[in-house]
Amino acid sequence: MPSRIRIALAGNPNSGKTTIFNAITGARQHVANYPGVTVEKKEGLARRDGVEITVIDLPGTYSLTAYSLEEIVARNFLVDEKPDAVINIIDASNLERNLYLTVQLMELGLPLVVALNMMDVAAERGLKIDVAHLSALMGVPIVPTVGTKSEGVTELIDASIAVALGRLSSKPAAVKYGTEVEEEVAKVQAALAPDAHRLGKYSPRWLAVKMLEEDEEAVRQVGAVLPGAGEALSQAKKSGEHIRAIAGDDPEIVLADRRYGFISGACQESVVSTAESQHLLSDKIDVVVTHRALGIPILLALMYVVFYFAFRAANAPGNWIGAALGWVSGLVRAAVPASPYHPANLQSLIVDGVIGGAGSVIAFLPNVMVLFFAIAVLENSGYMARAAFVMDHLMHKMGLHGKSFIPMVIGFGCSVPAVMSTRIIENRLGRLTTMMVIPLVSCGARLPVYALLIPAFFAPRWRAGVLWFIYVFGIVLAVAIARLLRGTLLRGESHPLVMELPPYRMPTLKGLLIHTWERSWLYVKKAGTVILAASVLLWFAAHWPAPPEKGLAAAGTKEQANALVLSGSLVGRVGRAMEPAIRPIGFDWRVGTAFLGATAAKEIFISQMGIVFSVGESADTAAELRGKLAAEYSPASGFAMLLFTLIATPCVATVVVTRRESGSWKWALLQWGGLTLVGYLAALLFYQLAALFGAAA
Repeated sequence: MPSRIRIALAGNPNSGKTTIFNAITGARQHVANYPGVTVEKKEGLARRDGVEITVIDLPGTYSLTAYSLEEIVARNFLVDEKPDAVINIIDASNLERNLYLTVQLMELGLPLVVALNMMDVAAERGLKIDVAHLSALMGVPIVPTVGTKSEGVTELIDASIAVALGRLSSKPAAVKYGTEVEEEVAKVQAALAPDAHRLGKYSPRWLAVKMLEEDEEAVRQVGAVLPGAGEALSQAKKSGEHIRAIAGDDPEIVLADRRYGFISGACQESVVSTAESQHLLSDKIDVVVTHRALGIPILLALMYVVFYFAFRAANAPGNWIGAALGWVSGLVRAAVPASPYHPANLQSLIVDGVIGGAGSVIAFLPNVMVLFFAIAVLENSGYMARAAFVMDHLMHKMGLHGKSFIPMVIGFGCSVPAVMSTRIIENRLGRLTTMMVIPLVSCGARLPVYALLIPAFFAPRWRAGVLWFIYVFGIVLAVAIARLLRGTLLRGESHPLVMELPPYRMPTLKGLLIHTWERSWLYVKKAGTVILAASVLLWFAAHWPAPPEKGLAAAGTKEQANALVLSGSLVGRVGRAMEPAIRPIGFDWRVGTAFLGATAAKEIFISQMGIVFSVGESADTAAELRGKLAAEYSPASGFAMLLFTLIATPCVATVVVTRRESGSWKWALLQWGGLTLVGYLAALLFYQLAALFGAAA
């Protein structure tokens, strides 16, 4: 065991740092200056249990951002000298302000012990701090002290020695900056990666964050250490501009907000009483929106408003797109001749396969854009973090943490990045559980299917409510299945994590539009590539092998000819083979094959139904398809389709990324097969109950 260790003391001015330093070292101290600067350097000696301790009292600073000479000196000492442990002295009566330096020390990854000083002053101000819980959230040992009375100083020394010698764990929690910023941090890290061996004492992630903050000292250090630093610096500039465009603020401000969000979340969960403390406006809002009784009703009400506007605001633009598609179909029919007998011709391929297939998906673009815009408002304003905080209590009962709600929120856009974002959950069991149930959150690809089915089977006054129910039911079912998994296959303890509550911000219109455009453009690209290709393939599968022309000529009407072609086609044969299994849930072979195609992408359900029903004859393809669905199926069948769309057959991309993130095909296939079985049983139960009460006809 080493007989000598070095411990650095860091803290804000007026936090009681000097008092603690004196209590530890007594008279065995001396004062000098750091080399080349006028900043005072204080060192002292202490001995405990045979260990000689050199204590370095760093200059008092509010942060390690390297604006002042004191900050530069403190930071350089910590990075260059690598003390065996760092004691961070914080004023317990002014917790949130002091914890900002703590978070920056945590980011450096040094062995850290926190001295929660001035506990007597905090008590006088009505603050009651759950020290053990705060320690678990921060991932570092925390020792309460009263420096003026030398209370807790011995325990602080013992904890510091134990951390320095590796006998006590100090693994600071990672501060996450949100999906958008984390992606840019990763890009800068990747640019630094080729020269990672040259970085030595510098952490690539820490340097990447500092470069995004445009920290001049960090930029200088990168230039000094890396001969070819140009690419990394160029990437940092590009990433900084992207963050600035999205958030409407400098990256430094955005990163600081995230750190304060981490701090605010930790304080929300650890400060039991704040009887005397003053609240900022955001705190006053949080009293309402994070209230145990009011929080969830407010969340549900906001979701209802979002879905209401997803229908109402997108109604007119959707009709315009539908009319435009109908006009294009008319031009094609006029320009491209059709066979008088055989439906499988070039005109049908374009009108039914391309326009009626992929075009029908585009008709729902306004619904998707409104939903993405609304979600961007909630995310950028800071409310989504509150939604996760509100869900935290419920999530804990399910063996998860409120942070599991963040990937679920991302899942409203797409399940693939949602599964990837489960990396924010440090506990493997919690991460696995969350990724298994993410497909139950209705992604943007499902919204067009809902937007097709709900107006087809439900009156206008019920539509927002039905959509709200589907989204909420998915979340409730996800939580229930998560509980089942944590009690069986993924049994184990859940670990505490900090719930980050960033300050409320007024979203910038530019940022909202960029978010909406980026996500909507991905939807359009999918419609123009994956869905278009699938629509064409499905069109061929729905028209081949072709029946004899003689039989088609005798069919009479075009509808009868289409029915004859479909019944003998590959789609028809597969569908009819499936029909005995899906008839009990209210589906026929046409719906079955549409869901089979939707395994590639949920929107393909729309294109397949458009092909099956030969949509493209009217001026509004979406309205035409809804009319044909309403004529062929009952509302009970329609609702069973909604349930099956929500629960069953996660898309191929989701299954693949689940395999990658979980590290095993076992979990990916269990996700696909298990959710498909649950979806079938849910649709079966509903449809059979509807039939029992005479509502399935």
